[in-house]
Amino acid sequence: MIEITDAALQAAAGEGMDEFIQVFTDKYKEVIGGELTAETMSLLTGEQHSLLAYQILREEIMVGGFCQLIQNGYGGYIFDNPFAKVMRLWGADSFSKLIYKAKKIYDANRKDLEKERTDDEFMAMYEQFEAFDDLEEEYLDMEERVTATIASYVDDHLELFAKIIK
Repeated sequence: MIEITDAALQAAAGEGMDEFIQVFTDKYKEVIGGELTAETMSLLTGEQHSLLAYQILREEIMVGGFCQLIQNGYGGYIFDNPFAKVMRLWGADSFSKLIYKAKKIYDANRKDLEKERTDDEFMAMYEQFEAFDDLEEEYLDMEERVTATIASYVDDHLELFAKIIK
């Protein structure tokens, strides 16, 4: 089991919910050597993968939206796994619905969304896939609540996410 010190958690909790989550996800990234590969996937549990997926999605959406998330290779990690269902089970119902809506767009356009692009072609994706715009805005409106919900779930179920050491 992945170990995290209680002191690191306490310090991060004092900083905010996203920092609290980041203590876990930074450790997960360290354990997998910073790369999600077939070899490293088994190093994390389902709960740990779901938390890491949320952190990745949050970072990508905040900077460049769903197009960037997918172009950076995370489409399958988010949409081909039970991520949306897990978010519902963790209490983030409206966020789960948003992920299902984004998955529909992704599934319908996957080949085009994932193809290699130049910088100009990448920028043009934002016009081509305007269907993501409303979902991105909706996420930005709910991000603090979703992050708080997930952080609370993690805090209530620490043993699922790491072994906390003194």
